[in-house]
Amino acid sequence: MSLIRVDPELLQPVDDPSQLIEYLRRAETPREEFRVGTEHEKIALYAEDLAPVPYEGDRGIQALLSVLRDEHGFDPLLDEGRLVGLERDGATITLEPGGQLELSGAPLFSLHETCAEFNEHVALMKHVSARFGMIWLGLGIHPLAGIDELPRMPRQRYAIMREYLAARDELGIHMMHATGTVQANFDFASEADMARKLHLALAASPIITALYANSSVSDGVPNGFESRRAWVWRHTDPDRCGFLPFVFEDGWGEGTAYVRYVEWALDVPMFFLVRDERHIPMGGRTFRDFLAGGFESERATLADWHIHLTTLFPEARLKRVIEVRGADAVPPKLVCGLPAFWKGLFHDEDALAAAEERIGKWTHAQVDALHGEVARSGLKADAPDAPILAVARELVDLSAQGLKRLGDRNRAGQDESLFLGPLYEIIDRGTSPGRYLLECWDGAWSRRIDLLVEYARY
Repeated sequence: MSLIRVDPELLQPVDDPSQLIEYLRRAETPREEFRVGTEHEKIALYAEDLAPVPYEGDRGIQALLSVLRDEHGFDPLLDEGRLVGLERDGATITLEPGGQLELSGAPLFSLHETCAEFNEHVALMKHVSARFGMIWLGLGIHPLAGIDELPRMPRQRYAIMREYLAARDELGIHMMHATGTVQANFDFASEADMARKLHLALAASPIITALYANSSVSDGVPNGFESRRAWVWRHTDPDRCGFLPFVFEDGWGEGTAYVRYVEWALDVPMFFLVRDERHIPMGGRTFRDFLAGGFESERATLADWHIHLTTLFPEARLKRVIEVRGADAVPPKLVCGLPAFWKGLFHDEDALAAAEERIGKWTHAQVDALHGEVARSGLKADAPDAPILAVARELVDLSAQGLKRLGDRNRAGQDESLFLGPLYEIIDRGTSPGRYLLECWDGAWSRRIDLLVEYARY
């Protein structure tokens, strides 16, 4: 089964931006049908020597994926005949550029379902990985191997991205091969609803980065950051990354939000075009140029637009959902807190309005500067109008109140605010996971790599 599967309706040629705008508008979803999808990445090591895991070989990633396919009912996802992913029950396991594995969870109505999906995935991965001597770490950056030591996964899109980013920025190759993250995807009911959520997601993203900062050790030593992953993203292709200044401008959300996002995306250079399962480098051509004049004998389609939107990496982005992207990968108990934080704010009107009132006046420049400070200082940074730790507590409180009002309960009668418990532990401690890791590293762990691995191990 090919990795690129497209709705045939999306293969019709397009020639006007209005068709791209309408594509986003058609994704509007009634509130009663809102769901949440969660994505999380893991970094692979061999248990005996902590070496990176290659794709090839009897104990490589391909062998692991083959067992999952053959013994656990997954459908294969192929790239030029190579097994690079799996699919089952609406969820996919995909291979990231440096051998990280990502579970892109199914869109689910409740966080209880989401967390059950995550726990089942972790249990399965641990069970199968033990056969190969692999372990998986929840960290925002590879803690041991340098960029030249990390493997390169054999996917066409990654080869094109490597060549493009190596010539374009300082740390894009590090982003691809060394980092890991947790993300979540949310529906929107209307253009106005999308505009509010995207604005809040960008404004609050540094707060999530501080709460989830967990990449303070790389190359086997402290690296000077609490979220080295966030710093790497700050130095990756500025055309497609960052905080989208136009979302913070006056007039955003007043009936032109789709247009403004599309206008921005049209002018971002394309990585590639996919035809007959072959990835064709676009050599820096923007989607606007492609839409107007085609490329060789090819004309633009909605399928091309869909793929292009997935290659844009602002801290929160619009596809046919809103994807929030600001968190480092973390140990398992913290993973479900990320979609819980955002669901409490996004799905409850009172919480959304209160969060907008609290941070909605922060400017693009303030948010961007805060993100840079957070990468270094985590929860010790200062937000534009208060210590970030205080703002984090306010927003987590608002989320908890929203989740309680939403009232989605498990069989024990607990609402979804229970998943925020680990975030309150971080807030009460006053330090990010990355700072806690450093304190242990220079304290109880005595700089022992095995204890660092045990802390982060799934």
